[in-house]
Amino acid sequence: MDLMVDRAISIIDLDPGIADAIKACNSVLQMRFPVKIKGKLEIFTGWRAVHSTHRLPAKGGIRFATGVNQDEVEALAALMTFKCAIVDVPFGGSKGGLIIDPNKYDRDEMQQITRRFTLELVRKGFLNPATNVPAPDMGTGQREMAWMADTYKHLHPEDINYSACVTGKPVHHGGIRGRTEATGRGVQYALREYFRHPDDVRAANLEGGLGGKRIVVQGLGNVGYHAAKFLSEDDGCKITAIIERDGALINEDGLPVEDVYRYIVENKTIKGFPGTSFVDDGAKVLEMDCDILIPAALEAQIHEGNADRIQARLIAEAANGPVTYGADQKLQQRGVVILPDAYVNAGGVTVSYFEWIRNISHIRFGRMQRRQDELRGHQITAMLEEHTGVHVDEKLKQNLTRGADELDLVRSGLDDTMRMAFQEMRDLRMNDEKVDSYRTAAYVIAIKKIATSYIDIGVY
Repeated sequence: MDLMVDRAISIIDLDPGIADAIKACNSVLQMRFPVKIKGKLEIFTGWRAVHSTHRLPAKGGIRFATGVNQDEVEALAALMTFKCAIVDVPFGGSKGGLIIDPNKYDRDEMQQITRRFTLELVRKGFLNPATNVPAPDMGTGQREMAWMADTYKHLHPEDINYSACVTGKPVHHGGIRGRTEATGRGVQYALREYFRHPDDVRAANLEGGLGGKRIVVQGLGNVGYHAAKFLSEDDGCKITAIIERDGALINEDGLPVEDVYRYIVENKTIKGFPGTSFVDDGAKVLEMDCDILIPAALEAQIHEGNADRIQARLIAEAANGPVTYGADQKLQQRGVVILPDAYVNAGGVTVSYFEWIRNISHIRFGRMQRRQDELRGHQITAMLEEHTGVHVDEKLKQNLTRGADELDLVRSGLDDTMRMAFQEMRDLRMNDEKVDSYRTAAYVIAIKKIATSYIDIGVY
């Protein structure tokens, strides 16, 4: 990522001091703490990195995984800073991680570990609704966020905004509808917006709309599952291959995403799913001929070793850093279009922003205007019937008179965010000859916004 940031900085011709300030990670907390598990003390190691506080709170997920390390946490914190800037979410960037295999512990043990981790974060000032707000990431979800919020509440019962200390919570504990699928939904909205621009579509050697496009998805976790499900069910795309850790499924006529997902949940493997071809070497399926490739698993899955064999015309990076810098250069030279991770998977932080606002304002979206919208819809339909003498179809009347609920407003806000961000990248790419890709455009936009913020507040 540093190489991509340096490329963008060279295009902007930014003051070296401001460039160094933007690239630097502000602070990193490393903690080691004991937890008694099955009568024995185990020592756990974790980190929380804050890349930038040019906007507050700093925002970023908490991941529970065996491969977590400080370098990874710092890099992901930086990515969060740029991601928030690209989609105009007024947060700084942060990230956290704990070295743990969640599969080795039962629910009560995970709760004990998570609450102890939260205690360390709160005591050191790295978890607070005003300054540092975590969210789910790899290995964590609504359950862990509920435990973290409850722990913070007991430590700071006087803070009326305690529920805003984390996002991604269960709806009945201060969460917001649409957050669970937000990143996958954002991938869908990003691709929809891309296919609204025929010139961009032709640049990827594609034609027509999104419907019917052949898509290969790597990773059927939360992001990959929802992206594949929405694209196949809502937009008529064909998910021709799904790649998982233990292999890949292929069906040129399209895979039933929901059925595959349920099969994996029940059997803990992708192998044996009926009516498909199974390939042991899932990595090779990345090279399969398709219109769109969606890597939604781990970083560095497309590298200089396989970049020349990638046959996709368009890559939408749903994971963080799935394409290395060297591979990015090779693919770009071959005319493969890449929609960058810092944009494509920003749906999660966007809806986290909506949840944080909801928690701070202490009111659900739509509560004050929904019935007024319904009343206006009834008045419009009544006027149409009176002036035309034609009875409005009941189904159409229901659509016209239905007020938007919270989920409608969340989806509308996410759609608008993804559309506006793409258009900003597209405009820059079209009007600046030095900007040769969407990735470069994304980082140039982000760095300009952050630099402007630093200059405006006198940090230079």
